[in-house]
Amino acid sequence: MSIMITAKDNDKVKYTKALLKTKNRNKESKFIIEGYRILTLAIECNANIDYVFINEDFEGKDEHVSFLNTLRTKNIKIYKTTNKIFNDLVDTENTQGILGVVKFKPKNIEENLNDESRFVLILDRIQDPGNMGTIIRTADAAGVDVIIALKGCVDIYNPKVIRSTMGSIFDMNIIHTTQDEAIRLLKSKNFDIVSSYLETNNFYNTVEYSYKTALVIGNEANGINEELVSKSDILVKIPIYGKAESLNAAISSAILMYEIKKYLV
Repeated sequence: MSIMITAKDNDKVKYTKALLKTKNRNKESKFIIEGYRILTLAIECNANIDYVFINEDFEGKDEHVSFLNTLRTKNIKIYKTTNKIFNDLVDTENTQGILGVVKFKPKNIEENLNDESRFVLILDRIQDPGNMGTIIRTADAAGVDVIIALKGCVDIYNPKVIRSTMGSIFDMNIIHTTQDEAIRLLKSKNFDIVSSYLETNNFYNTVEYSYKTALVIGNEANGINEELVSKSDILVKIPIYGKAESLNAAISSAILMYEIKKYLV
């Protein structure tokens, strides 16, 4: 059975709505996922789903009823509320009528960067949620072992980021740490630090990459910070044949990840 909630000042409603803010997600170690497809992926990936909210219309399809029964077999609580209240809990206009609250555990770099990790992606102040989500999804497709999100990056549990990952948020090993700690540990494990940098003569497809490579992708407007550039082993760039000044960060990361992966298979 679903638990019906009709009051907008209900504690569970207020608690869930608060998770739309980064500070509350960090405090509670929980985030919101929205939509039937991503909920099914969360179940498939054994994500730690705390509870689910549905609106008045969600049970109108047979597959939705079947999915709710699956949630019940896993002892996941289901709250049902009005369309109006539900719309206050999400940041999309065309809602699918279901959201889940997922628990996460912050990851320590020492424990999650192991000896089997060979391909690492370092993100330096990536701030656009769409870019971040696309980069995470592409890293998943390209076989990246670990993503390191440095201070200044957009919250990876931002709802727009989550949607853009298309479920890869559950597959990827994503770590938050300081730049100094990341570089220290990567160097100690014999990684080459490869940075995307416009002021170099090295084109990305003329370089031989190491068996253990950490690729750095920088801020959309300002690129990689100079300290990180100075600690890099290799600087590479993607040629620009037209009049554009640069490529989108997500596009650049995709080109570079797939080129590097050729050396790691």
